[in-house]
Amino acid sequence: MELTQAQYRHIEPCLPIQRGNVTLDNLQVLNAILYVAEHGCKWRGLPKRFGNWHTIYTRMNRWAKSGVLDRVFTQLQQAQIIRVKLEVVALDSTIVKVHPDGTGALKKTVRKLWADPVVGGPPRFIWLPRMLERP
Repeated sequence: MELTQAQYRHIEPCLPIQRGNVTLDNLQVLNAILYVAEHGCKWRGLPKRFGNWHTIYTRMNRWAKSGVLDRVFTQLQQAQIIRVKLEVVALDSTIVKVHPDGTGALKKTVRKLWADPVVGGPPRFIWLPRMLERP
C-alpha cells in the first residue's frame, strides 16, 4: 500500500508545506506511515528505504496532534485511493487501578499492642444471631 505521485497530488493540499532543510519529503513519510499501518510493525522495524524511523515517527506524531492525518485519511477515502476502516481498541494495564490488597502485597497481620488494654483489647461487643421465630 504505497501512494504514487498521481495519487499524492490529490492529497497534497492537506499536508503542510515543507520548509527548510528536510531530508524526507511528505510522500515518503506517508508511505512509511501506511507501511506501519498495513504491516503492524514497530517504528524501529521500518525498512531502510523509507529513511530514518525517528524522523518519520516525529513528523507523524506532529501531524496526528495537529489534525493533518485526519484530513489526509479523509481525503484518501473520499478520492477512493485507499479504503481504510479505523478502529481503535486500547487496553493498557497501567490505567487500571488495583487496590493494594489485589497486587499481592504483604498484609499487615501483626496486631499492635496498645498501652491501655481497654483500647486495644478484645472487642466490646459480640454478634449473637438469634432466631426470632421457630419453623
